[in-house]
Amino acid sequence: MNPHKIRIGVIGVGYLGRFHAQKYAAMDDVELAGVADVDQKRAEAVAKECGTVAFTNYRELLKQVDAVSIVVPTVYHHKVALSCLELGIDILLEKPMTVTLEEADALNCLAEEKQLILQVGHLERFNPAVLAVQPLLHNPLFIEAHRLSVFKNRGTDVDVILDLMIHDIDIILSMVNSPIQSIHTVGAPVITQLTDIANARIVFENGCTANITVSRISLENVRKMRIFQPGKYLAVDFGKKEVMAVRLKQGGTGFPLPDISRHGFQEQDVLELELREFIENVRLRRKATVSGREGRRALEIALSVISQIEENQGRFAHLLSAEGNFGFVNEP
Repeated sequence: MNPHKIRIGVIGVGYLGRFHAQKYAAMDDVELAGVADVDQKRAEAVAKECGTVAFTNYRELLKQVDAVSIVVPTVYHHKVALSCLELGIDILLEKPMTVTLEEADALNCLAEEKQLILQVGHLERFNPAVLAVQPLLHNPLFIEAHRLSVFKNRGTDVDVILDLMIHDIDIILSMVNSPIQSIHTVGAPVITQLTDIANARIVFENGCTANITVSRISLENVRKMRIFQPGKYLAVDFGKKEVMAVRLKQGGTGFPLPDISRHGFQEQDVLELELREFIENVRLRRKATVSGREGRRALEIALSVISQIEENQGRFAHLLSAEGNFGFVNEP
């Protein structure tokens, strides 16, 4: 083993975990020491693809690494992350960081006690559009976000709030430096037993309001955010990795004209940016852009949204039970 390289492992090499392994394997300053998955065939296939070793017991992998990406189902996040932190291993933990706030608090306390890196995988924070909009922000007044996705079987173990909305919650919390005053929500299950479409209106104490709409039963993929602030309107397109900034300037006719500028770095790979930051955080012992505390904060708001939606759904339970089941309709 090269002592100058960070020895990294990936626990859970399903759809997303496989990409983690591929990115690490391509880094010159990293040694992909192994991948672990309860599915032996999948672990062996990814290990062969990435030129590393396969494990079915992640604890065996922990003997070989300095740090790991944890990309297992959310219900196992706390158990696996706790095992890693107890052994002094830095972790990148996929979002949502845990199922409960108590689990998140336990991980944060242990990581801080042992001075370990606990980074949460809120990938959109590394989207070049999000990076480009940061210097353009100045006292946002109103934020509108739409994150719509075509239906996929993957990710349906959690509702649309933990699957999609938590991305925008995390981004907006990083933009608005103010406590939250109130949250108003609505949502419903449509195809699965869990909430598939939802809206949350978050009002901050400084007067800013954020309106977030998410759906995983759309006919198209949409990932956009609009930010209104004094003197400027910002349109963020996460898919195109681009920000359009619009302000008014005085025209030659005496009437104001729109002044439009575009910002972004379309060629950058979002996952690679996130993983490279994690490696540098491990190497330099620095705090992550999305720390465990920030991951916990986003989870807290997401769980509040879920709780409020569940309370509201009691009012139209008779509508949900009218069909008798969930799923796609078989046309005659």
